[in-house]
Amino acid sequence: MRREIPLIITAVVGIFFVLQYFIPHPPFNQLNGWFSDWFSIIGACAIWLGALNLIRISADKIYRRREDWGYAIIIIISFLLITIIGFWEGNAFRDSGTGFDWLYRFIYTPLSATMFALLAFFVASASYRAFRARNLEATLLLLAAFFVMLGRVPVGDALAGIFHVPESILPSSIATWIMNFINTAGQRAILIGIALGIVSTSLRIILGIERSYLGGE
Repeated sequence: MRREIPLIITAVVGIFFVLQYFIPHPPFNQLNGWFSDWFSIIGACAIWLGALNLIRISADKIYRRREDWGYAIIIIISFLLITIIGFWEGNAFRDSGTGFDWLYRFIYTPLSATMFALLAFFVASASYRAFRARNLEATLLLLAAFFVMLGRVPVGDALAGIFHVPESILPSSIATWIMNFINTAGQRAILIGIALGIVSTSLRIILGIERSYLGGE
């Protein structure tokens, strides 16, 4: 019964949520309101489960003195610090001037900016490997990336203005055309593929074919 009951609940809820898009009348169009509280409860439980799992993994790394176990100490201290301050300040923890707000603005935000700044070097390294003109496709990718990057900065149009390039073929115009037509077409194809994958996975879960979310083998 530990597997049958979750499968039945998943199938019933999944079918009702699919029907609400085809039958926009009560009670089907009221499902989001009925289940919103349950979704919030499940989301809160998932957050706490992830937080406790992070603490458990970090504590095990410290206990076993694994590689970089010093960072695990920082993780636990930071988690406990910001959690205690958030609970201590209550519902006003998001207000300006609170301890939680200070930690967010002067510690979390600079650390996030540093992380994204470091990611720029990895992106540049990946771009160098991807943009090698080894075949026709890679050459087209290289040219498109060159025009997009050149058209996104003021120096592109400034250089084109020196040679009196027509406005229709300015780097910014070419970049806009690439992003609005070529890039959009590619994005739509990817989104269609993602949508088909979501539909197939959802059907497998609703019909009970996919059971990995129940745990075990």
